[in-house]
Amino acid sequence: MRGHFMWRIGCFFAFLFVAVVSLVVVLSWVIGSAFNSGNPWAVVLVIGLVLFVLFGVIGRAVRRTARPVGDLIEASGQVEAGDFSTRVDERGPREVRALVRAFNAMSARLEQAEDQRRTGLADVSHELRTPLAVIQGNIEAIRDGVYPADPEHVEPILDEIRVMERLIEDLRTLSLVDAGGLVLHREPTDLGQLLTDLADGYRAQATQAGIDLKVAVPDESPTLDLDPARIREVIANLLTNALRHTPAGGSVELALIPGATETVVTVTDTGRGMTADDLEHVFERFYRSADSPGSGLGLSIARDLVEAHGGTISATSDPGHGTSIRAVIPNSSRLAGRT
Repeated sequence: MRGHFMWRIGCFFAFLFVAVVSLVVVLSWVIGSAFNSGNPWAVVLVIGLVLFVLFGVIGRAVRRTARPVGDLIEASGQVEAGDFSTRVDERGPREVRALVRAFNAMSARLEQAEDQRRTGLADVSHELRTPLAVIQGNIEAIRDGVYPADPEHVEPILDEIRVMERLIEDLRTLSLVDAGGLVLHREPTDLGQLLTDLADGYRAQATQAGIDLKVAVPDESPTLDLDPARIREVIANLLTNALRHTPAGGSVELALIPGATETVVTVTDTGRGMTADDLEHVFERFYRSADSPGSGLGLSIARDLVEAHGGTISATSDPGHGTSIRAVIPNSSRLAGRT
């Protein structure tokens, strides 16, 4: 493709050269005849030299542009074939160099996205394989009479099914976000009551893990027009992560901070915290720190759902002392006269 492009450029210059020479000859004879020049070829020579120099300057400028453009055409074909590691050397005029930088940045993002996709597929496969193995092993043991079909042996099966259900729902949510099909079913929601009820559902898990789960909700909490199921999913993801990374003897606090224009929900833990690198990528899909379990989808989904409500989400962390996730939901849809 690049060779074809350069061949067409060469043909264009050959045609242009012939056209210019022909025009010079015609103009020279006309000018020589008009001024009764005894030597019209001298006029031809002078005009020809001037146009030749001009043509050479223009040709050099076009070549400086054509070569990097040819490189871009060739690199585009490689990217189209799936080689996202392709990069183009920056050369040529300023505008072309800017185009090359944009192309290289695009290739880098595509390469990163492809790496994340492959890693994500491997992680999801692993996350599904583990509960399936537990389910299969327990069911076969019950079938063969090794285990009785009592609550003690059935409950682990149900737990693993819930894990799979959660992962499948996470993948469904991501597909809706990517396709632009995520629909919020808004309704008047007492956000403080929602947080309190959700924390009560996690209290037994926290107690069993030796973690003090605290809830800080004001007596008068805002009623917002939002999708309670999606906001519940956001907070559930944040609480799950906080409890997972907090050791026994630590604490997790879920807090609601009403404001004049926005409502802030924070989940703060006293776990091991995150490194600066982890903090930078924590909301990216499938990103997990080296010692983190899970699929790496929870915080990414939380970000997508908060942003779908017009809000923002951020994280701060002090390595060795804990992490705080801050979700901000605008009050633009707050119901008038309700508290």
